[in-house]
Amino acid sequence: MTLVTIVTPSFNQAAFLERTIQSVLGQTYQNIEYFVMDGGSTDGSVEIIRKYEQRLKGWVSEKDRGQTDAINKGFARANGEILAWLNSDDTYEPEAVAKAVAYLEAHPQVGLVYADASFINEQDGVIGSFPAAQTDYARLRRGYVHIPQQAAFFRASLWKQVGPLDPEFYFAMDYDLWVRLARLAPLAYIRGHWANFRLHGNAKTINADDRCWPEMLKVHYRDGGRFFSPIVFKYYLRLLAGPILRWKRHRLIRS
Repeated sequence: MTLVTIVTPSFNQAAFLERTIQSVLGQTYQNIEYFVMDGGSTDGSVEIIRKYEQRLKGWVSEKDRGQTDAINKGFARANGEILAWLNSDDTYEPEAVAKAVAYLEAHPQVGLVYADASFINEQDGVIGSFPAAQTDYARLRRGYVHIPQQAAFFRASLWKQVGPLDPEFYFAMDYDLWVRLARLAPLAYIRGHWANFRLHGNAKTINADDRCWPEMLKVHYRDGGRFFSPIVFKYYLRLLAGPILRWKRHRLIRS
């Protein structure tokens, strides 16, 4: 039975952490090793983790360099053939892992599989849908991402070739990884609700979205991209639209 490794990076997310942990431990698929990598929280997170430590493969609570560093530390301990990370304010649907494993086992050429995710608020109410869609290496390089990280699972064999995540990235570490994986193997989008992406007042998606596209451009130029390209055009378009987009997100989480 295929072993799946899931890592949850966390820092001072006691308000949501338990729901995240429960969504992993409540999976219908049983062969999961689960690591919680806490960055030295002081808000009661450690007490929550200790409630479940007998069911975790491992956990730490120590100062780190942030989310990307915590994910790398978790995957460095991974034994699974399939990997995923779930942030400490997001949740899985109960059959997410089972469906991801089934797809990857049936399609050995695919390197990463992902499905749909809902936007949820602090009370778990659904407030929208992530615009998931099929993408590939060429489209990723043009800024056509459309992969909800919460609903993405990828092969450890590819991670060993392209990992770890770049610790200099604060926001677009997942985009950077998708590009590197897509260079080696196909990505597959399948319809189905696998995860929930929580939007709340302290989420970096709400408060630090302006850091995402500059990091995506760093990947673009690193890999030989030119100034006159779709992704650069989209970056400047988003700069103009940024205030409106941020207003819409804040309005969404207050609704």
